[in-house]
Amino acid sequence: MIYLNLFLQFFHIGLFSFGGGYATLPFLYHIAENQGWYTVKQLTDMIAISSITPGPVGVNVATFAGFTTSGILGSLVATISVILPSYIIVIIISKALEQFETNKNVRAAIYALKPAGCGLLAAVGVDMFMNNANLLGMFLLLVLFLVSRKQKHDPLFYLGVSAVVGLFAGFFHLTA
Repeated sequence: MIYLNLFLQFFHIGLFSFGGGYATLPFLYHIAENQGWYTVKQLTDMIAISSITPGPVGVNVATFAGFTTSGILGSLVATISVILPSYIIVIIISKALEQFETNKNVRAAIYALKPAGCGLLAAVGVDMFMNNANLLGMFLLLVLFLVSRKQKHDPLFYLGVSAVVGLFAGFFHLTA
């Protein structure tokens, strides 16, 4: 019975908490107060741990809450049930949109939105550089841009190079 209750509670959270993992917090506090599966202090600890571990905060908290409530099986039930509504909704929407994939107007709209998305990302990048200009970052951006023009790499390559340079710069305090 506990597993069914876990499933229903976390399915409800997954279905009605829009806006990311922190949107689940009111639901989680409600569960702490009404179900008694964990205390508010434990929930605070779960949120802190979830914030520093990889993955979405809401899913991580569901996993911790399920484990606190009913061990490993509880964590599996809570995690699956908090993800399941999003999965179902995406499947339904993708099936509904399949009929439009060959529509020339839809294809034209998507084609037109790609440069707009790039422009928005570029605006964020320029804003970051204008407000936090540092020579090392600008140099790294220029070098990686030139490298990307010569040969194509997976985006993770650029992320990895940037991370290594950032760690190195932070370790040696190389900011200008």
